[in-house]
Amino acid sequence: MKQRKVPMRKCVASQEMFPKKELVRVVRTPDNEIRIDPTGKKSGRGAYVCAKEEYVDLAKKKKALDRALKTKVGEEVYERLREYIVTGKLHE
Repeated sequence: MKQRKVPMRKCVASQEMFPKKELVRVVRTPDNEIRIDPTGKKSGRGAYVCAKEEYVDLAKKKKALDRALKTKVGEEVYERLREYIVTGKLHE
């Protein structure tokens, strides 16, 4: 049986490559909303952050999501991201 290729993506905070399933996608939708995208299929400009709280803090400190999404990312986005990582549930 043929071995399937694991899709890899780069975390914007640490600049390391990880399997896509270990990352959380944050997307800027066409109407300029910043959303967490657990499915990875929403349309818009996406950026990946490792699903650990320290990487979210690092992304905030470096303003990595601001650069990747080419817009200002507010504090509430980081709070929702932390909550999503801890609970595994999305509250919007």
